[in-house]
Amino acid sequence: MTQSVVVQVGQCGNQVGCRFWDLALREHAAVNKKGIYDEALSSFFRNVDTRSGGDGPDIYKGKICSLKARALLIDMEEGVVNEILQGPLRDVFDSKQLITDVSGSGNNWAVGHKLYGYQYRENIVEKLRKTAEHCDCLQCFFIIHSMGGGTGSGLGTFVLNLLEDEFPEVYRFVTSVYPSGEDDVITSPYNSVLAMKELNEHADCVLPIENESLFDIVNKIHQMINSGKLGSTVKQNSLVTSSAGSAKTVQEKPFDAMNILTSSARFEGSLNMDLNEISMNLVPFPRLHYLVSSLTPLYTLADVNVPSRRLDQMFSDAFSRDHQLIQADPKHSLYLACALLVRGNVQVSDLRRNIERLKPSLHFVSWNQEGWKTGLCSVPPVGHSHSLLALANNTCVKPTFIELKDRFMKLYKKKAHLHHYLHIDGMEQSCFSEAISSLSDLIEEYNELDATKGGPRTDPSRLKIAV
Repeated sequence: MTQSVVVQVGQCGNQVGCRFWDLALREHAAVNKKGIYDEALSSFFRNVDTRSGGDGPDIYKGKICSLKARALLIDMEEGVVNEILQGPLRDVFDSKQLITDVSGSGNNWAVGHKLYGYQYRENIVEKLRKTAEHCDCLQCFFIIHSMGGGTGSGLGTFVLNLLEDEFPEVYRFVTSVYPSGEDDVITSPYNSVLAMKELNEHADCVLPIENESLFDIVNKIHQMINSGKLGSTVKQNSLVTSSAGSAKTVQEKPFDAMNILTSSARFEGSLNMDLNEISMNLVPFPRLHYLVSSLTPLYTLADVNVPSRRLDQMFSDAFSRDHQLIQADPKHSLYLACALLVRGNVQVSDLRRNIERLKPSLHFVSWNQEGWKTGLCSVPPVGHSHSLLALANNTCVKPTFIELKDRFMKLYKKKAHLHHYLHIDGMEQSCFSEAISSLSDLIEEYNELDATKGGPRTDPSRLKIAV
């Protein structure tokens, strides 16, 4: 059995990561009634003998003693990490696997990447190695961070570089939360574009999540509640309500996508998909590794009481723009490849039938018309009979990058706020020009692919055989 390590960086990264661990524990509790430490748990958790006090030896078989997440928590402000350590998950995290400071990065990529990165480099490497030593077969690092702030974007991408240097053979999956156009951090376009260059060069796969889409998802939930549609209600103390019972104004959902993504690594299934298969099958070109995620149902924890979707409707939903975790419409763009990860009581024949039903309405590149990868995990999500995560390598991600470039150029043309970055040691104006050039090149690669859409499909010539 392989293991994965989660590295959560910055305020957003730690908040999203905390939700992921909470959901993962709920799911394991639902299927592991006897409290036995099994292979499913070992993929993301250690079982530590704490009876003698302190960090005891790992226990590989038998009863669960003390579960510790295979995780590293990093933030240059103490607030969020302290909240986690005082909350219900406090015993899940090893106190030796935390790195915090008090002053923060001031929404400045250069402070996170150049200043704190080099200041904490040895500490981060030491803790990463310590975490890796507890793994029998380390397969993947998951990095969770935001793009708009200073610590998430700057230090998060610094950690990504470290992982490539220290563990070059281990896959690097990144969940990146992109800021909305109305973001209150003025410098977020700078931070995001500077971080994009690092993602282009050092990540194996990136799952971009847009704040704007998260707002839309929550608004849809609220609309259903307020209209009384289908008798829907929100459960008290759920992930879409506050402790006072009122609906939250925003809810981050990328942990749901990550949870389904990792389900094949954690649970059994008739057609399980290994994490390395995602990169191998969905990324035909090294830089085009941005995978658009869509979820159905949107309320994986059954926070909302709504009738379950029919199986075929669930597949249709996954390709509609309403269920994408970025502002995109993949059906009207070009697919390089697509993965469908299904959980619950679903048969291979159901997968094949729905792929054949949907194929005529989807545009795939001419050289990969059969670019589908499927995975079936038999353990359903908490509160539902089945769920589906679609991961699409699709040119529909391009408008997100174009909008980000435009927002960057509005500031950069005026040289606004540059001095906040340039006074940091090691930060030069060439960093900005190289970053925007990298993003422009990425957009151009998607343009070249889009130019082939709708062209005649030519089958490769075959060898003529003389009779």
